[in-house]
Amino acid sequence: MKRFLNTLALSAATALALSANSVAAQDVALQGVTLAIGDGSEPIENATVIIRDGKVLAVGTNLATPDAITMEVPEGSWVTPGIVAAVTNLGLWDVGAVSESNDSRINDSSPFGPALDVAPAINPGSQHVAISRAGGVTRAAVVGMPTDSIFTGQGAVIDLGADAQPITQARAFQGVMIGERGARIAGGSRIATHVTLRNAIAEASAYAAGRWEGEEALLTRVDAAALGPVIAGRQKLFVHAERASDIRQVIALKREFPRLDIVITGASEGWTLASEIAASGIPVIASSLQDLPERFEQLASTQSNIGRMTRAGVKVAIDASSMRQPRQLAQHAGNLVALTRIPRASGLTWGQALAAITSVPADILGMKGKFGTLSRGAAGDLVIWDGDPLEVSSAPTNVFIDGVEQPLGNHQSRLRERYRDLDETALPKAYDW
Repeated sequence: MKRFLNTLALSAATALALSANSVAAQDVALQGVTLAIGDGSEPIENATVIIRDGKVLAVGTNLATPDAITMEVPEGSWVTPGIVAAVTNLGLWDVGAVSESNDSRINDSSPFGPALDVAPAINPGSQHVAISRAGGVTRAAVVGMPTDSIFTGQGAVIDLGADAQPITQARAFQGVMIGERGARIAGGSRIATHVTLRNAIAEASAYAAGRWEGEEALLTRVDAAALGPVIAGRQKLFVHAERASDIRQVIALKREFPRLDIVITGASEGWTLASEIAASGIPVIASSLQDLPERFEQLASTQSNIGRMTRAGVKVAIDASSMRQPRQLAQHAGNLVALTRIPRASGLTWGQALAAITSVPADILGMKGKFGTLSRGAAGDLVIWDGDPLEVSSAPTNVFIDGVEQPLGNHQSRLRERYRDLDETALPKAYDW
């Protein structure tokens, strides 16, 4: 009974926190910090950042700040933009193996594909959101998993604030799977995948032109309508491809349909044709440090994948879905910096690595300058760290989203505190050593 009442109390507290839909943004000034803007540049020591009305007002050195808004931080603190997790299923599930709590997967009985919209299912009270927020993640691109359609539906960009309004942009992008997984869904072969994709483009084009023949179409009417913004180039198309030959087909798709605003995700073998990807202008959200292939389409995986593509001129962000938790993005970025010290390996500079988890994913999502950077006019999403954020030993001490300081507590932190100094006097005799 006591446990039940504690659960009710926790639920009530969470609901109360989420009911604060419009907490006023704070005016904050931080002085004497090591500042990383997130644009690929190196950190600035003894810097100042000023947030006003939820936006970045100024950053630099030797800036005057009003005493009334200056926030004291410990010596040695670092300040960065909030981390942008792309792509992930944050907010769509609580327990992966419990279907009632998992909205990221839809079984094959669903008649829809492109029309599926994750935005209404986002749960800002999910503990995965709270845990990621405590790790410095402030924005995320959220997408579901495919059904019996190769399309994963319409993804949303969210913020991880502790309020009831998480959606930054609904229907921000459409997802589609090619390669091995798309082949399984489409009929067991890549041959069927490409026919299915081009047929969907043709039927959506016909629907947009008023030439819809619903009885003969493979798409439902609502799916054809959902693809309208994609074929018009108003909605991004995230194409998941790992194998080099599949990536070449994505590049060919862009040439065939130049209006498509394509982003490649996965790209384990992207380094093998980095110059071709760069020439196409298609950005990539790539798996980091993938050097042990899990599937045939990843046989050419290497930890140098992102470094080599970046060196060739490809715009590359780190894929949050390639790790267990989005909060590990900073660790993975730091590992890419470490690769620069390994002979014959290709990694990223410190500034490039931070940008790969902040400004670059924001840019790929069409949000350049809006978040992922501490430049003037950007959202007041910033993280104060107790050390170098790309070092695994560092952790956030404060997180702001739109200028609002966020709570960092979650189930994990509460369990830690509960058992940190546990009274052992009442333990059974068997525990007395």
